[in-house]
Amino acid sequence: MSAAMSLCCLTPAGADGLRDTVLRDAILASGFLPAEETHIEQPQDLVEVGKLLFESRLLSFNNDTACASCHIDRFGSADGIVNAIGTEGEGVGSERVLNGGDIVPRNALPFWGRGGIGFDTFFWDGKVDASSGYVISQFGDRNPSTDPLVVAVHLPPAEIGEMVIDRSETEAMQTEDVETANKLYDILTARVRDDDVLGPNLAAARQVEQGDIQFLDIAEAIASFIRFNYRIGQTRLHDFVFEEAKLSDQERDGGLLFYGSGGCVTCHRGPYFSDLDFHVVPFPQAGFGRNGFGVDYGRFNVNLLEADRYAMRTPPLLNVAKTAPYGHSGSIPDLKDVIRAHIDPLYAIDPSKMTLNDRNEFYGRLRLWAVSPLNGVVMSEEDVRDLAAFLETISYDSEMSVAIVD
Repeated sequence: MSAAMSLCCLTPAGADGLRDTVLRDAILASGFLPAEETHIEQPQDLVEVGKLLFESRLLSFNNDTACASCHIDRFGSADGIVNAIGTEGEGVGSERVLNGGDIVPRNALPFWGRGGIGFDTFFWDGKVDASSGYVISQFGDRNPSTDPLVVAVHLPPAEIGEMVIDRSETEAMQTEDVETANKLYDILTARVRDDDVLGPNLAAARQVEQGDIQFLDIAEAIASFIRFNYRIGQTRLHDFVFEEAKLSDQERDGGLLFYGSGGCVTCHRGPYFSDLDFHVVPFPQAGFGRNGFGVDYGRFNVNLLEADRYAMRTPPLLNVAKTAPYGHSGSIPDLKDVIRAHIDPLYAIDPSKMTLNDRNEFYGRLRLWAVSPLNGVVMSEEDVRDLAAFLETISYDSEMSVAIVD
């Protein structure tokens, strides 16, 4: 008897049970793990001082921006706006856009799962990448650490417009070499050493003399906080897979689509719902882009491989329902719309509002997307709603609350 005939002969409860089994098996086959199997234990005192550093403006050159300025609990550890606003930004969410400030030409990434076991590629373009077993970064052969998350933490404080104000007085900090970065780190480290709270607490957590604190100690503490605070938590999907809890019919149908004909699992797999690899999805470009003039070449900017032009690292989907807007430039505001745009790129654009250059760049992205597994996938509106419902099952809360600093 065929599987289809067997399914037809089942009672509704039996059919539901079979669908549950099929979905659980598919999820496990994709590399999904119990949350705790992705965790790296962290010293609590280092986590706590890391949180204080995460919330401190002392790590921006002109003392006006903290990590917590753009990574806010309300927006799922992102910032809730299209392109991030760095130095001179004020307020949270749309307030930062209205109040002005320096634009960082990409969407702020959330932190869920960052630095867990196997999570070794960071930023949209993978400019810190340890997938080969050793760290490749802008530091070249002078990486400050063998831990890719610690290396990644070094970059925002040295980024022009992000935490270094883009003004004539910072021209000496804009040479983009390791020596200049180290001079900047020395300035920031001196502030932390001299702070009445951060200095002694960091020294105690790192077991060094306060006068001997280095920027590496600061980065280790922030990385420890990120690893602990945003580690994978127990979600309803974990309950379904490992404790045989129930999903709604809509959530289960969305899951079967995600791991089946929808093709989502091709890239969004494993415990982080990402292959941590690079792919082209022709989303609209919002803002002036990393390369200027409304262009962002993504991974190509890092490795100069033509095959990676426009490619971005697959974003992990943990807590995706909380982290709108979506895409590398934040150009798609709604979860259902970003699902549609994955399989139907024309859905998200209006050619009448695009310049000739915009259209040319879009055609370039579309050409590369056309050879991907997503080309040819068709979804109904019901399918899109089911998928969005399924994605709600991988939501959870952080371990600690981050203070609002702006």
